[in-house]
Amino acid sequence: MYIMAIDQGTTGTTVSILDQAGSLVTKVNQEYRQIFPRPGWVEHDPEDIWQSVTVTIRKALNHAHLKGEQVAAIGITNQRETVIGWNSETGKPVYNAIVWQCRRTEPFCQKLKKKGIENEIRKKTGLVIDPYFSATKMNWILENVPEAKKLSFQGKLKFGTIDTFLLWRLTSGRSFKTDVSNASRTMLMNLKTLQWDSDLCKLFKVRERSLAEICDSSGIFGETQNVPCLPNGIPISGIAGDQQAALFGQVAFQTGESKCTFGTGSFLLMNTGNQLVFSKNKLLTTVAWKLPGQKVTYALEGGAFICGAAVQWLRDGLGMIKQSSEIEALAKQVDSSGGVEFVPALTGLGAPYWDSAARGLICGLTRGTTKAHIARATLEAMALQNVEILLAMQQDLGKKIPCLKVDGGASSNNLLMQLQANFTGIQVERPELIETTSIGAAYLAGLGVGFWKSIQDLKKVWKRDRVFQSQFDNKRRNDRLRSWQMAVAKTQLKTSPKQSRMKS
Repeated sequence: MYIMAIDQGTTGTTVSILDQAGSLVTKVNQEYRQIFPRPGWVEHDPEDIWQSVTVTIRKALNHAHLKGEQVAAIGITNQRETVIGWNSETGKPVYNAIVWQCRRTEPFCQKLKKKGIENEIRKKTGLVIDPYFSATKMNWILENVPEAKKLSFQGKLKFGTIDTFLLWRLTSGRSFKTDVSNASRTMLMNLKTLQWDSDLCKLFKVRERSLAEICDSSGIFGETQNVPCLPNGIPISGIAGDQQAALFGQVAFQTGESKCTFGTGSFLLMNTGNQLVFSKNKLLTTVAWKLPGQKVTYALEGGAFICGAAVQWLRDGLGMIKQSSEIEALAKQVDSSGGVEFVPALTGLGAPYWDSAARGLICGLTRGTTKAHIARATLEAMALQNVEILLAMQQDLGKKIPCLKVDGGASSNNLLMQLQANFTGIQVERPELIETTSIGAAYLAGLGVGFWKSIQDLKKVWKRDRVFQSQFDNKRRNDRLRSWQMAVAKTQLKTSPKQSRMKS
């Protein structure tokens, strides 16, 4: 028997199949449309998402020469704050999915900030007021889509993050649930009670009956019903948001263990155990996961909205490369960026700035600048933007983190990983299976049906691939960070960076 993991990401869906030894049997990915109705707006067609899931399930089974009956359980992991609203009677979406990258709710967020309630929201949710999170997106749908407001009044509107939408579809509408990690990203769940907060729901005008039941991250959420290529009755037994799933997939079960996922964006999470740790450096406090019969595990998080998406932009927007995989060879043609800085604030700046008005910047160009320099600057930016987040985490933790585990598609880029070690000054550790988002979902699903008995079994199947050590001394590292910091300052319209964070 095997475990299937559905990783519904920002640019595509990946379905992976693992055996009991934790080995990857097959992995299939399919990209789908990105919709940009206006500058700063990002949407997905929910039917595109669902089709990408069913197609990749079929292809994965075919590639592995398996039948659906051989799947013991399914795990789901997903782009987190993205929101879909749908009619509970017909299952039809009332509007496109509003993606986590979308900035359309910025005016609403500014109004909330003027009310002086940011600290109150932060204490309840661990989040900052920003268009990033789900609640403002739900509010926008209610205020701008007449059908949604009507259905909400009638009690027929369902709101969910992508995991909830997929669970609904996989079970033919029989299961309307989410897990604590995804719920913690909506700005509607209380971190202490692990339940929807009635005051927050009123603030955002979201009816609690429109929201899914909050469950543990591992356990039976429902069973498949009328899914192409799959028999009825397969348990969906693990759900977690993509970044929390990656932390779990890295078997980072101890307090202080951390990881960075290099995907569309880059996200650093540090396990803080059963204790809520509120950052003094504008990082987020979030739920990592909750296993049945155990206390909830929390995490500190910092994210950069654009990481691998910067390479996609070079490919699709500028036409500099034909395939994303070409970036490393192009960047290796030069020893440095030649003074070129690329700050990929294409959808604003995330942690620790939270400046949605910031815009991307390429500077330091000369007549001698080539595509190779811009490619190198892109990889350096992907690593540099993580440095402030890591330093903020270390300040909140009160000690230096000895090792950073890495995963995600771009972590296969050896040059990027070496740059990350150089700029952070700490050891970077890469596992054999870099798609740990899918691995984490599979682990949770496997635990949910007894495929693996405990987290100790999971530690045995995790394997290291390579370790990267810093090749920079402190002076060279600080000089490079200072140049980057000056470029970041130019992207900001209202705020200025805190230079103190750049000290190593």
